[in-house]
Amino acid sequence: MEPIRADKLTKAFDELPVVNELTFAVAEGEIFGLVGPDGAGKTTTMRLLTSIMEPTSGDAWVAGHHVVREAERIKEEIGYMSQRFGLYPDLSVMENIDFYADIYGVPRRGRAEKIDRLLAFSNLTPFKKRLAGNLSGGMKQKLGLACALIHTPKVLFLDEPTNGVDPVSRRDFWRILYQLLREKVTIFVSTAYLDEAERCNRLALLDRGRIIGLGTPDEIKRMMRGTILEVRASQPRKATELLRGAMGAGSVGLFGDRVHVVTQDPQASQEEAVALMRQAGLEVAAIRQIEPSLEDVFVSVIAAGGEEPQP
Repeated sequence: MEPIRADKLTKAFDELPVVNELTFAVAEGEIFGLVGPDGAGKTTTMRLLTSIMEPTSGDAWVAGHHVVREAERIKEEIGYMSQRFGLYPDLSVMENIDFYADIYGVPRRGRAEKIDRLLAFSNLTPFKKRLAGNLSGGMKQKLGLACALIHTPKVLFLDEPTNGVDPVSRRDFWRILYQLLREKVTIFVSTAYLDEAERCNRLALLDRGRIIGLGTPDEIKRMMRGTILEVRASQPRKATELLRGAMGAGSVGLFGDRVHVVTQDPQASQEEAVALMRQAGLEVAAIRQIEPSLEDVFVSVIAAGGEEPQP
């Protein structure tokens, strides 16, 4: 059996489904990403799979155990790092890891060697005596990960682990996750960062509790509705507002200093965009067709009403 499997998993609050009939499976030794905006249902899905919350209907199995009938068995097999992982700021790095080792019942014999390996693995060895409250955001996340790994889980759940962390620390964190794959750990990670989603083996795009796309990053990109024109103009924000007014808010987005236009007729849209911007006195540096990013796909599918095309 796959390390994670969900079958029509549903959770409703006051009859409003927050997670709506999710069906998917995660293979052993892969990073599976649950991707979506705030309020999409990512944290609720994570809590259902970790047996913190019971589903309204549907089923799920983690490490071969049913999330309701065998909840206690699941907690022995998994590591879970929530958005606000419970580190103790007045304890040192070493004391925090030792505390979680006690909670998970890690035997004293061999524990010191295991902690040393986790400290080295997460680059925390030089900081093992530092109070957790005095760590940077990125280092706190690494400590949280070390605590979640102290009992050698088969499946690791990470709920937006790099939220609010600087780009360098985010990169380091993902480097550590890739190292875990070599130890056959299955990783289920939720994120709102679509650039991070590119690092996953497979993804589920979640919107309003429903899966609107499932597959590898390349398969997800093939869901793109239409062609993307990248527009480089002298005033990107003004150009975005102008093109949205003419072409519709759902088909035009600002990505850094570039404007992306989703169109079914690239030639006609290019001519229209150039004419509009020149009429408004904006200088057009370049317009070209580009490959879609995951963010382009996500925006496109949501704008189309959240239908579920097959990759």
